[in-house]
Amino acid sequence: MQRTPTADRPPIRPEVDSDERWRIRRTADDFDRIAETESIFALSNGWVGWRGTLDEGVPCGMPGTYLNGFHERREVSYPEGGYAFPLLSDTVVSAPNACLVRLWVDDEPLDVRTGTLRAHERVLDLRAGVVERYTDWVSQGGRAVRIRSTRLVSLPHRRVGVVDWSVEALDESVEIRISSDLLANERVPDRAGDPRAASVIDDPLTAERQRSAGTDGVLVHRTDRSAQRVAVAVAHHVDAPDEVATTVDCSPDRFRLTLTGTLPAGRRIALTKFAAYDCAPVDGAGPDALADEVVAAADAARAEGFDALLAGQREALDAAWLTADVELDSDVELQQAIRFGLFHLLQAGRPDGDRTIPAKGLTGNGYDGHVLWDTEGYVLPVLTYVAPGVARSALRWRHHHLPQARDRAAELRLTGATFPWRTIGGEECSGYWPAGTAGLHVNADIADAVLRYVGATGDEEFLAEAGLELLVETARLWHGFGHVADDGAFHIQGVTGPDEYAALVDDNVFTNLMARRNLRGAADAVERLPEVAARLGVDPAEVAGWRAAADAVFVPYDDKRGVHEQAAGFTGQAEWDFANTSEDDYPLLLHFPYLELYRKQVVKQADLVLAMQRCPGEFTAEQKARNVAYYEARTVRDSSLSASPQAVLAAEVGHLDLAYDLFAESVMQDLADLGDKTGDGLHLASLGGAWLALVQGFGGMRDDRELLSFDPRLPACIDRLAFNLRWHGHRLRVTLTGAEARYELPDADGGTAIELWHHGERLRVAAGEPAVRPMPPVPDAGPEPSCPPGRRPTRRSAGER
Repeated sequence: MQRTPTADRPPIRPEVDSDERWRIRRTADDFDRIAETESIFALSNGWVGWRGTLDEGVPCGMPGTYLNGFHERREVSYPEGGYAFPLLSDTVVSAPNACLVRLWVDDEPLDVRTGTLRAHERVLDLRAGVVERYTDWVSQGGRAVRIRSTRLVSLPHRRVGVVDWSVEALDESVEIRISSDLLANERVPDRAGDPRAASVIDDPLTAERQRSAGTDGVLVHRTDRSAQRVAVAVAHHVDAPDEVATTVDCSPDRFRLTLTGTLPAGRRIALTKFAAYDCAPVDGAGPDALADEVVAAADAARAEGFDALLAGQREALDAAWLTADVELDSDVELQQAIRFGLFHLLQAGRPDGDRTIPAKGLTGNGYDGHVLWDTEGYVLPVLTYVAPGVARSALRWRHHHLPQARDRAAELRLTGATFPWRTIGGEECSGYWPAGTAGLHVNADIADAVLRYVGATGDEEFLAEAGLELLVETARLWHGFGHVADDGAFHIQGVTGPDEYAALVDDNVFTNLMARRNLRGAADAVERLPEVAARLGVDPAEVAGWRAAADAVFVPYDDKRGVHEQAAGFTGQAEWDFANTSEDDYPLLLHFPYLELYRKQVVKQADLVLAMQRCPGEFTAEQKARNVAYYEARTVRDSSLSASPQAVLAAEVGHLDLAYDLFAESVMQDLADLGDKTGDGLHLASLGGAWLALVQGFGGMRDDRELLSFDPRLPACIDRLAFNLRWHGHRLRVTLTGAEARYELPDADGGTAIELWHHGERLRVAAGEPAVRPMPPVPDAGPEPSCPPGRRPTRRSAGER
């Protein structure tokens, strides 16, 4: 492919707003990172997800059209099986792809790798919620055309996605052929060489129905093992010269609308493709009924029109950004990145249903499309405060799958409910016991998310309908799993905490403290809702047992070193040989046996530090400072989950430059593809963690008391930080500068007020009466903690922007 030199390219969109803080751009220079771009440009609405592939489908890193919860099942094989090993695992599979619009110019297919690109740019607009494409291409035969497209997945309309596409002949008339496809069973590349990659199931969809009417079509397929049915309809609006002919072809795995004819110079052909998706269990809606539903949805979208859908998308995002936006007056790239992260969090879930958010959202097939503890641990703590309805839906999804969690607990000879480490349909899908079944803390993470959501919203209806039962069943798990030893303490043994380089340990501090929060939170909720608790079979003796266990939870501490142990005995293990570990050896899990990792003081991701973030009242300020220094030197951040809690604690103890650099690593995880894994989907937990690094780290926000508390402190490289929180139905706006903190209720009616803490002072914030307080000086925290050699985050602080 020949490329016109950048300096000679014409401006693509001279009318574009110059504010790049709301736009992500990719050009021809990014073709070598095509899979990464597809993830970054993915669009979804919590139900339908389209990866950001090119309209013509080539080049392509990994195609993907996802429906939340739509999957196929596969067998899990073991060299040597064992009791209660999962025998089946769920894997996300792609629904039929309605994004494809292919073009031939004088029988030469459009391919940006051939011919000459006069201009090529794609833009993700974070305010409009669309991906726009601008390409001027000259075929190898010398024919010049201009391709423009806009793609959206509708936030207001759950089933609907739209591609608005056009081609224009530039210098002379050309022979054109356009194929608008709906394609099932696309080939997905198999990355079997990477043990972290998704499993690939070839041809997962079996055709059941296909039909066409005019320029429209619908395909219905089913999966065999998971017994799910998916239907996709496309409805077209075509604007073309009279000379252009239209034909339709419909087969079991493909519907195709083809346009052929001569396109005179200066004329254009435009088509808008309205797609509608739905899925259901095979024993639910039949194939014809499901087909009729999506056909009606596609027809309704076409009747509404693309411009109206575009306006509705902007209106929905304007409302969302009112609360979600963060203003960061420092590094323009990081301002753009935090908005990018929030955009993907906002479009990952829906408030009008009972679906949750997979670890990669609907942006790729990484982790097989599974839901992990990332959702409750990193994503819901953000959505609870910026989009609480979405958090509510995700927690209702957990409640919906409570029967499977009870069955899993019974299979494991445990009490209460044991939620899966990895899942799509509610069953355990992790075949790796130490970091799967033993990661029991997922149950406390779910309880923590319930407590946080109810505390922030006051949603007693949710607590009565779903939240209390989740708290009760997880409390029963901990009460039955732990035991009181001869020392009188309540011990939780044989578990894996957040750090997956330490497996099957005793008294992991994070797990123990989160179990304590679970037990106490369940007891408090039972006493608030005694009638509901009675229906769940809870009696006073059981509640008393929970409280006694919580009070007796053992928290290991190393008196000699003056630090908490990540788990009992951790600080007595051999140190990792960092001096003989090269940069090429990271991530360690790809170069060292787990047997070696398990025996050494090397931490994959924040564990003890995460415990201090989640349970801040369990540690003194001095303990936090010593713990941060000790574990910073041993944490290698081989997980994208690590940087954000490290940033929060580094900020709290006063190492603001380190905190800023860790925040930058978290927020740039995907835009810079720091872990070389963005190609199989975005790291939503890292993007959520970046918000936590700003709001909990520099904003100093904590929610473990009756009132919100703020202990803000800004590094020198941030001139101003502003963010919003939803608190009991009100929008609280916080604006921080180096001199002062301002708290206000910008939307509240007269008489509305909330109370909060600012650096230990209780404040009342009322409608029309902002509270403004000075920012106290940051205490001297001493020397910055050391990091493992070569593992300090890239320096972005100290004026380097």
